[in-house]
Amino acid sequence: MSRFSGALQLTNLDDFITPSQECIKPVEIKKGKTKTGSRITISEEGVDLSRPPKLQKVEITLGDCLACSGCITSAEGVLITQQSQEEVLKVLKENNVNKAAGNDDQVKTVVFTVSQQSILSLAYKYGSTDMEEIAQRLTGYLKRLGADLVVNTKIADDLSLIESRNEFLERYKSIVLSDEGAKTENVLPMLSSTCPGWVCYAEKTHGNFILPYVSTTRSPQQIMGMLVKQYLSQQLNIGADRIYHVTVMPCYDKKLEASREDFFNEAINARDVDCVITSIEIEQMLSGEGVQLLDENKISMDWPWKTETPTHSVYGYESSGSGGYAEHIFKHAAKELFNETIDNVEFKALRNPDFREVSLEHDGKVVLCFAIANGFRNIQNLVQKLKRGKSTYHYVEVMACPSGCLNGGAQIRPDGGDSVREMTAQLMEFYEKLPQSSVENQGTEHIYNQFLDGTDSDKASTLLHTNYHAVEKMSTALNIKW
Repeated sequence: MSRFSGALQLTNLDDFITPSQECIKPVEIKKGKTKTGSRITISEEGVDLSRPPKLQKVEITLGDCLACSGCITSAEGVLITQQSQEEVLKVLKENNVNKAAGNDDQVKTVVFTVSQQSILSLAYKYGSTDMEEIAQRLTGYLKRLGADLVVNTKIADDLSLIESRNEFLERYKSIVLSDEGAKTENVLPMLSSTCPGWVCYAEKTHGNFILPYVSTTRSPQQIMGMLVKQYLSQQLNIGADRIYHVTVMPCYDKKLEASREDFFNEAINARDVDCVITSIEIEQMLSGEGVQLLDENKISMDWPWKTETPTHSVYGYESSGSGGYAEHIFKHAAKELFNETIDNVEFKALRNPDFREVSLEHDGKVVLCFAIANGFRNIQNLVQKLKRGKSTYHYVEVMACPSGCLNGGAQIRPDGGDSVREMTAQLMEFYEKLPQSSVENQGTEHIYNQFLDGTDSDKASTLLHTNYHAVEKMSTALNIKW
């Protein structure tokens, strides 16, 4: 059963599918002409008492869940039909059959995007310390199944960081550095938007109060989806609907993110991401075949971005296993705004290791105050500070899972004597040894200049950013608490 993040599970709902969960999906009830449940037909052979036709099952999709005023619980994992390993294997099998039969018009180009957190999780599972080898073995496995391209998230990670830091600078300048009394729609602190569990919780629980604080920059998964369906489709000279895009992620909440209507492009009639599978599901696929990942052929990951291929396939971003947003933006803002060069950002833990902060003093006063808030209880504390007007932060990296993405709910759990805490510490050790990525590189320059019409273009703003929507609570007789 899918384990969504704590921010989605820990609500006022129980864990059963009942009317108290305020499910608002409309169900069409077709009424027959007769008032009874059976039909009686009189013929020459006698009386025929037939049963009424069997009713269709009610299906609830992830899109329906996102439109509901409740929140996701673990029981709703059973509602996922098109976001599963079974669906991926089905598509790959049909594709291979069509290729063999020469039905080229029925063949789709299958692209897998693999996150670095999932690669680290697989390395932990199979006892390896060589992340490049794990990436190559995984690529070999996916291509054996029928994948056409297997890519990492590096280009999308870089773009997401660049857009996030630019968005922060715009907000900071318009609020803190603007003339007194200047009007602006921007607000601080800016809260990261890459965690779909946090975003879904914010939309449904705090709505219009919290959403102006949330960054509009798309997550790397959805930037990657846009690039695959629009940039790659142009490069490959095929329609976006002929590409089947699968992402491998450390988090079940990413399935929710991919299912958002905001990420269905009506112009190309396709979703940015067709299916999300997780680290756990990759392990299950391997186990289902009875094979070991380390026995697969080693094939280098693809780099289809028309620039020089990087020397590594797996990269780290600062010291955070969730993408390094707080640290990267802090360094960049210190340099751009105050000409302060900071090599190492030292966060100070507050009540617990998952709530940390760092500040920068300039001319005797604090000019930047950043924080990292991981886990549901820290998210609650952060929101309460905002509601009481007690927050002093300019930016907060928010992740629904304790310890962030390395401890995502869909990471492979230890099956030996290790605890989850020990596993996360091991993954963090792996992550700290990865080569650091530079976001200013040929890949990002090429995408901005050759595809997005420049860094400040309307096209870049449209394709690299998104919107959020408050979900209003429904007041019906079904959810009255006596």
